[in-house]
Amino acid sequence: MRHSLVFSALLGAGLLAATSASLAAGNSLVFCSEGSPAGFDTAQYTTATDNDAAEPLYNRLAEFEKGATNVVPGLATRWEISEDGLKYTFHLREGVKFHTTPYFKPTRDFNADDVLFTFNRMLDPQQPFRKAYPTEFPYFNGMSLNKNIAKVEKTGPLTVVMTLNSVDAAFIQNIAMSFASILSAEYADKLLAEGKPSDINQKPVGTGPYVFKSYQKDSNIRYTGNKHYWDPSRVKLDNLIFAINTDASVRVQKLKANECQVTLHPRPADVEALKNDPKLQLITKPGFNLGYIAYNTRHKPFDQLEVRQALDMAVNKPAILNAVYQGAGQLAVNAMPPTQWSYDDSIKDAAYDPEKAKALLKAAGVKEGTEITLWAMPVQRPYNPNAKLMAEMLQADWAKIGLKVKIVSYEWGEYIKRTKNGEHDISLIGWTGDNGDPDNWLGTLYSCDAIGGNNYSMWCDPAYDKLIKEAKVVTDRDQRTVLYKQAQQLLKQQVPITPVAHSTVNQPLSAKVEGFKVSPFGRNVFSGVSID
Repeated sequence: MRHSLVFSALLGAGLLAATSASLAAGNSLVFCSEGSPAGFDTAQYTTATDNDAAEPLYNRLAEFEKGATNVVPGLATRWEISEDGLKYTFHLREGVKFHTTPYFKPTRDFNADDVLFTFNRMLDPQQPFRKAYPTEFPYFNGMSLNKNIAKVEKTGPLTVVMTLNSVDAAFIQNIAMSFASILSAEYADKLLAEGKPSDINQKPVGTGPYVFKSYQKDSNIRYTGNKHYWDPSRVKLDNLIFAINTDASVRVQKLKANECQVTLHPRPADVEALKNDPKLQLITKPGFNLGYIAYNTRHKPFDQLEVRQALDMAVNKPAILNAVYQGAGQLAVNAMPPTQWSYDDSIKDAAYDPEKAKALLKAAGVKEGTEITLWAMPVQRPYNPNAKLMAEMLQADWAKIGLKVKIVSYEWGEYIKRTKNGEHDISLIGWTGDNGDPDNWLGTLYSCDAIGGNNYSMWCDPAYDKLIKEAKVVTDRDQRTVLYKQAQQLLKQQVPITPVAHSTVNQPLSAKVEGFKVSPFGRNVFSGVSID
């Protein structure tokens, strides 16, 4: 905590350059990140803040090609799928080293036991490490992998077979995501023997291109280059530093002063100046994201369809798009972005109609002056550059239909935890796609299994669930598209959410940075990145 306070004091005293210089000595790159991770055990978390912080440390069996949505080999050099689509045989990479740190020195290379530990911990509530360190696995459970993976077996030191109960058309894409990062079984055994299993979350060990060095919450995370990485071409920095600052204007100030070389989520008002700065480069991409309003259908009166319809049609979306996104967004009408295959472009919004909304509330028995809470994110996200302003505009919109709206906010980690628990009435939230498959939107965000995970509406509709489950076990894309379009229509009719916008992603970085690619999934990946 003392280091954090000292760092803040230096910032306030205008000593940014001296501080950043000490952080980034040698062949180093500083990334101005936007928030403090809750931990580094990726299986527990779903936010980009947490996943970005863990990304340098780990590998998966399969991984996404940098800057793309296609899957390439990772810790598995290849895999075969049985004719019935239920059995996946992974052939593991030989000679991969786990990190050596002050708290762990591996005695063996990566092998099948590490894959078994990683997946069985999520799969089996009786697994010893899981019992010693009980935790939730929102992605794994939210995508029903806990129900669909029948068993994980090793058939040799470098061969693993995963058997499914039913066909999963997105299985390889799913296990290329951060939650499936491979952990060290040997390190887990050590922590178990010492009675410190939770250290797996705060003292991470992986096989990735960078090794964890230290973390000061609200200040910085330090990593060092992994000299024993299995692909040396991906390790071009001696040091990688995340300098944490929630203020977008401060992040931009530091980037311009070369106190960091990469940042994220600039304010829309700063984009033009960044674009015209010869010392910088600004990468602009259509956002594979969605910012939306989630209605907690387990709280009264939001369990009534008429109430959700009223709130939805009272939202002045064009005004929000203009004020909050300032030209860097696209109006959203659907539960996923139009760049996602199977998107149903026939879906239209209900007309903006406060008078009809008032009548719907009255018919539903909601009295004028009813108090509700609206939760607003405390940080900028790729899908929402200013949640506080959006909340204030919604407060005004809903006041016009007779509702008294109280705006609530918490620190980001607490905000996510509480919304997953369903403590909110209505929350501002959003999503950036993880793997390019429609199930990552329609299953991960709105299914019954995702309640307690990423289903912030707590909405469970059996007819909808049947459609997305059917779509997941079909391998033909055209057939899947038909089912997903039916699901989108049903979701739009039931209004568990109000889609607001898809934002344009603007990624500012120093002109000296080479090899950085913008991820369609909103990740900041430093594998293979160098600085001139």
